[in-house]
Amino acid sequence: MNSGIADFLGIGIPAVVAGMLLLGLMVQRELGPFAGLGPGGKWLLSGALGMGLLAFVLKIGVAVALSSHPESTVDRLTRNGLVPPAMPDDGRGFANPMPPRPRQYVWETLPGQAPEPADNPSNPAKVALGRRLFEERRLSGDGTLSCASCHDLDAQAGGDGRPTALGIAGQTGPRNVPTVWNAAFQAVLFWDGRAPSLEAQARGPILNPIEMGLASPAEAERRLAADPTYRAQFVQAFGDETIVFERIVQAIAAFERTLIAADTPYDRFVRGDAGALTPAQRRGMALFESVGCVLCHRGPNFSDASLLGGEDALRYFPATPTRYDSKYPLLVDGKPGVWRVPSLRNVALTGPWLHNGSVDRLDEVVRIMAGAQLGRSGELLTWLDADRSLDRIDRSPLGEAQVADLVAFLEALSSDRLRAKAAAGARRPSRPS
Repeated sequence: MNSGIADFLGIGIPAVVAGMLLLGLMVQRELGPFAGLGPGGKWLLSGALGMGLLAFVLKIGVAVALSSHPESTVDRLTRNGLVPPAMPDDGRGFANPMPPRPRQYVWETLPGQAPEPADNPSNPAKVALGRRLFEERRLSGDGTLSCASCHDLDAQAGGDGRPTALGIAGQTGPRNVPTVWNAAFQAVLFWDGRAPSLEAQARGPILNPIEMGLASPAEAERRLAADPTYRAQFVQAFGDETIVFERIVQAIAAFERTLIAADTPYDRFVRGDAGALTPAQRRGMALFESVGCVLCHRGPNFSDASLLGGEDALRYFPATPTRYDSKYPLLVDGKPGVWRVPSLRNVALTGPWLHNGSVDRLDEVVRIMAGAQLGRSGELLTWLDADRSLDRIDRSPLGEAQVADLVAFLEALSSDRLRAKAAAGARRPSRPS
């Protein structure tokens, strides 16, 4: 018990005792006889008048409990957000009008190696096999498509540059192709997050009838087993020449875990190169945190669906109605969709954007996300039940200068080597149209 509480009890307890005695004497000798009360009435009057003293005693008890066990009372309530932490003094005798954040956002760089599952450990031979399989057209129904057909690792930074995927026999898929660069750091894959691993993701497109359209896993096994060079590579990668579909997707996943691009201006800046970012990019970096982008795009892979610091992989989008809903048909059957939070690394190189690839300007994507996900579309009215009043909060759209700075920061998330390859137009052989 601290000295302040001890001093308080030293005064409070004698005061309560004295008050009770004084109250009892007043009721028994003066107020009771004056009002003509019998013994029962006097005790009832004493109890009624003593309620104030009883409340004071309860307050003393609460104060003692809070002071004696702060770790299980005040501290716990503060950590849970039920009691706001004390606002710091600004040095001029005024408290900061905004409560401090529970913790300061920490900017992190991307590791050079991705985590791998225990049942699919990597080795150089498996990675080499996976690279070959990533480009293998025999894994498609008509022999015209491979994983690389939609995931151009050079010119399109792991995407295909189209609004939505182009599959077998010219079929068009409903979703924009996500990049495979840094996908190894994501906890769930596909726009709807249905794949919990790279292995699960790799098996999907091969068998999908509107993507690569292969008839069955057995057909993939049959085609590869007919090639003696594949049998030799499977021996090196897995220890024997058995070719099964599970090993095919494991090898592809092992290769994809090597697709890490952390050579960005942002990474250099966080590692200590103060000149890596331009002034506009530094302003954009500050805005990225202050306007709330980090609520969904947090951690070193800039995604809440990441294995590194991710918490909630999926989000409703658009969460707030805006004029963009119909302009870029963002709704699915008239309702917001539930999508995985994509990584923003290399985002400037992987347009067009959003789940339906409907937006071909990055600055417009920033405006859409600010309005749809952060409510930056005008004045926000909040009903306050206790006061029975409306609270008006300014949620005006981002200014053009702010949008430009945020775009500049997003460009700083691009890999230097992927940017150079895209600028040089380096492209793998195109597939038949």
